[in-house]
Amino acid sequence: MQRIAMISEHASPLASVGSVDSGGQNVYVAHLARQLGKSGYLVDVFTRRDKALLPDVVAFAPNVRVVHVPAGPAVFVPKEQLLSFMPAFGDSMVDFMRRDAIGYDVLHANFFMSGVAAMRAREVLDIPLVMTFHALGKVRRLHQGSADGFPDNRFEIEDELVRHADRVVAECPQDLDDLATLYGGDPERIDIVPCGFDEEEFAPLDRAEARRALDWDADVFTVLQLGRLVPRKGIDNVIRAIGHLRRDFRIPARLYVVGGNAEQPSVEATPEIGRLQGVADEAGVSDCVTFVGRRRRSQLCHFYSASDVFVTTPWYEPFGITPVEAMACGVPVVGADVGGIRSTVVDGETGYLVPPHAPEALADRLARLAGDRALARRMGAAGLQRAHANYTWMSVARTMEQVYARVMRAERPARRVAA
Repeated sequence: MQRIAMISEHASPLASVGSVDSGGQNVYVAHLARQLGKSGYLVDVFTRRDKALLPDVVAFAPNVRVVHVPAGPAVFVPKEQLLSFMPAFGDSMVDFMRRDAIGYDVLHANFFMSGVAAMRAREVLDIPLVMTFHALGKVRRLHQGSADGFPDNRFEIEDELVRHADRVVAECPQDLDDLATLYGGDPERIDIVPCGFDEEEFAPLDRAEARRALDWDADVFTVLQLGRLVPRKGIDNVIRAIGHLRRDFRIPARLYVVGGNAEQPSVEATPEIGRLQGVADEAGVSDCVTFVGRRRRSQLCHFYSASDVFVTTPWYEPFGITPVEAMACGVPVVGADVGGIRSTVVDGETGYLVPPHAPEALADRLARLAGDRALARRMGAAGLQRAHANYTWMSVARTMEQVYARVMRAERPARRVAA
């Protein structure tokens, strides 16, 4: 049985998705590891110990364990402040591998800081490295400017990882293009492997029943925004679009925003809610924008299925799992024409693509769907078909297995990355 060491320094598969620093990467690591385990691989997920009482090793799924690695204080630390702990993370991971006499066939690092730790293990133990970035520092800086809290040496580290990892995984065509143009990555050494959705978690439910379960109005045109509540997700753009929808198109829409750092929405737990409430007040829609709070993944299918349309308009999105989950629930998606959303949402077929900072354009597309429910149903059905054809975790894992097979067959010289 082949053994995979999956490294995810800040994104544990055990974390509550939707809270601070917990989002798509957590979902990706959890589901890819679980699916690989189902396929017979032995998978250890190495993540930083952020609580003192966490056990060293946790059984997560059949053939899958989570290993809590000591590196820095055993408390939550924002991911932007974790880089200095990565050498210790790498050394502790090597110690674990040596102590347990476990031979790994592949190291799969997720995010650039995991790459730093993984390279230390690669140098000492001569294990091939597959690198998935999930987000690229140079692209993030272009979109966020001074709001980007990561240090500048992230760029140098990513440059070296692109050059020296045995294979690099891009999550979509735009990701591959960014790796090639901004980092000089060799397309021959880059594989495209998307993210996916869990067929047991996400499937269409009857809309009327889903709305009754959530105590939503049965007839109001309802828009859903779901995910982490951070500025780059563009939720303010969605709120302003609801204002245009009501004023310019006379459509009494309602917006539900699911996500945050606690189940009960509050500014204290999730400061971004305060900013967004201010946006809603300015747009004159505070009466029809509801902040729901964080919800368990087992509950999300009801929110997707109860909605007339799912909207996500971030400035930057390396892939974006939520549009795929919405499509898997048979819901049309209106998404920003950026990153991975550009490849998952087919404009005019499974929904619409719009510019990321254009609430008027977003309102126009929402008005089309509100005015033509048959069109919305056709788009939802097309999205459901597309999700199953391209984005199940089983198909994602099968593609990743091919990447692992390539690196295990290839010869590899020793390499070093900056720390």
